[in-house]
Amino acid sequence: MDGANQTAIREYILLGLSEHHNLEMVLFVLCLGIYCVDVMGNSLLIALNMLDPHLHNPMYFFLSNLSLMGILGISSFVPLTLVNFLEARRTISFPGCALQMYLTLALGSTECLLLAVMAYDRYVAICQPLRYSELMSGQLCMWMAVLSWGIGFTNSLLQSILAWHLSFCGHNVINHFFCEILAVIKLACGDISLNALALMVATAVLTLTPFLLMFLSYIFILAAILRVPSAAGWSKAFSTCSSHLIVVVIFYGTISFMYLKPKAKDPDLDKIITLFYGDMTPSLNPTIYSLRNTEVKATVIALLREDLLSRKMSHF
Repeated sequence: MDGANQTAIREYILLGLSEHHNLEMVLFVLCLGIYCVDVMGNSLLIALNMLDPHLHNPMYFFLSNLSLMGILGISSFVPLTLVNFLEARRTISFPGCALQMYLTLALGSTECLLLAVMAYDRYVAICQPLRYSELMSGQLCMWMAVLSWGIGFTNSLLQSILAWHLSFCGHNVINHFFCEILAVIKLACGDISLNALALMVATAVLTLTPFLLMFLSYIFILAAILRVPSAAGWSKAFSTCSSHLIVVVIFYGTISFMYLKPKAKDPDLDKIITLFYGDMTPSLNPTIYSLRNTEVKATVIALLREDLLSRKMSHF
């Protein structure tokens, strides 16, 4: 993007659903409620993982990373979207738009990689249980987490640089709730073939490759489970990876629905689907892992009992 474009565009106008104010008020209430649940649920999981020594293992370490990513992801666009629902003129500064686009893309890429790393963790836990401590050492887990975040944010930086080097010819009206990269690129008045190619390659590498690795991991996991002679062993093995598998199905299921479904006749419908995908998905992670995991539930009950006991003792 040349200097003239950068100085000409100081802010962007976010259309959202400006022609449907009543619907926006409904979305405001729903998104605010979901956002609060997202932040509280993921914050609770992170706190539990820090407080309980029994949860200091690779699976909960990666889950804490996933929860942190969920908090950062929704906080990158939901608060401003909620404010814009109440404003007549919905604007975002050029630096704010650049940062929002960078974070949403970076965190989405990182989630794909973290889910693949968690699938490998489940593979080792079930297929190589005797070597689990050796293969999933604390140092290795740290490096895998750092690599996931690093690759996701590096990819977003490259995509953002390519996007902001386009010529926009003064166009600054984004037909969306927030600065999503595809919505921004559509404003360009020049050739965007390089951007389209870069996004396609990044999607293939950072979305399809982790999916294939997860698919292979679960093939090996299923083969190992089928070799277990007892039904109790089957149940224990399935419970070990069921929460992660559900999260993966929801994550890739919603992505497939968003990008493979027929294009809606009403563009507002696509914007609403994207908004709820970004807002609701992070809230499902703590719900799924909390309801389906006996260790998490046991930790919550133990902390509640300690709190109640300390309150009773304080009365004496």
